Amino acid sequence: MEAQFTTLGAIIGLAVAIIFIIKKVQPAYSLILGALIGGLIGGGGLSITVSTMVSGAGSMMSSVLRILTSGILAGTLIKTGAAEKIAETIVEKLGEKRAVAAIAIATMIICAVGVFIDISVITVAPIALAIGKRAGLSKSGILIAMIGGGKAGNIISPNPNTISVSEAFSQDLTAVMMRNAVPAVFALIVSIILASMLVKKSGGEITADDMEATGEKNLPAFLPAVLGPVVVIVMLALRPIAGIAIDPLIALPVGGFVCMLATGKVKNCIEYMEFGLSKVIGVSILLIGTGTIAGIIKASALQYDVTNLLEAMNMPAFVLAPLSGILMAAATASTTAGATVASQTFAPTLLANGVSALAAAAMIHAGATVLDSLPHGSFFHATGGAVNLTISERMKLIPYEAIIGLTSTVVSVVMYIMIH
Repeated sequence: MEAQFTTLGAIIGLAVAIIFIIKKVQPAYSLILGALIGGLIGGGGLSITVSTMVSGAGSMMSSVLRILTSGILAGTLIKTGAAEKIAETIVEKLGEKRAVAAIAIATMIICAVGVFIDISVITVAPIALAIGKRAGLSKSGILIAMIGGGKAGNIISPNPNTISVSEAFSQDLTAVMMRNAVPAVFALIVSIILASMLVKKSGGEITADDMEATGEKNLPAFLPAVLGPVVVIVMLALRPIAGIAIDPLIALPVGGFVCMLATGKVKNCIEYMEFGLSKVIGVSILLIGTGTIAGIIKASALQYDVTNLLEAMNMPAFVLAPLSGILMAAATASTTAGATVASQTFAPTLLANGVSALAAAAMIHAGATVLDSLPHGSFFHATGGAVNLTISERMKLIPYEAIIGLTSTVVSVVMYIMIH
């Protein structure tokens, strides 16, 4: 398709969106405004620009539908206490001597079974702070363990980012999740190493004010807590194992209802569904806004110019996958938005250059975890608030987070080179 907008217009539009996001304008509106300005500056005219924005937003609808239904599972895991029980059990089984590993693994598993990464950190935080206080660990080290574990779990989860990438490349969700299993393990190991270095450093000590003053919680038993996620995993795995395709649109809410039944909380289903919807509505709206800017970028000459630049630098085409994930996630300070823009924009180019769809999806997805936690995004503030870190303390952790994301990205790229 012939480009309708110039590369300069697309870049200016993205830059405008970033500036507004940094200025705390609602991200979806920032992206829509950036798309409009980028299209007009890019020479598309008002009619073509709006049409392209609408088309771009429309391409997000299948992902948005799946994300909306995933809220039933996420909301149920949180409200029934199932997510907290899973985390608590893992930490108890591994013990205080392995506290850092336990915290990282617990967050990884909670995120991997379908809880958003920021909610995963918030869910595990009270348990992590309690064990950290007893063991004399620093808040910074604990937070890196949770974020690193969350990043590892995020690239193998049925979360919005994975759904968006799999949709853009027309790949099975389970296949995209499993492709990054090895990178996730390496990210987890690096997370534990980095967190172990930080937990004994002075500063950021846990105080009584950091602890949640909650009484005894009526958490479910471990088996009922884990049954819902297990059902989801089994249903999604039926496609590669038995050739039975069950769409995430079905599997994710079914897992939520199974969790309600197993924990004896089915009478609260309406409450849990409303809570789950409240947790996914924000990212769904963000994706619609992301679709508008992705539509402009996709219809611009940017992808061709980037490809020509890589060729001029004698760099292979597959480098575009991780690089685009890194840059777009940094621009939007969001794994989901970054992975979506990158995959929607560069999927045709990567496929045309012979990069396999599954590998490209995995590399973009891993790359989107490198710089997704910059201060102009909500993840930065939500995770810092979970353990009461100041802005300056939270800022110091960004290089560690980038190393963890870069680890999974490098491993994902190496796997492509070896398999290819």
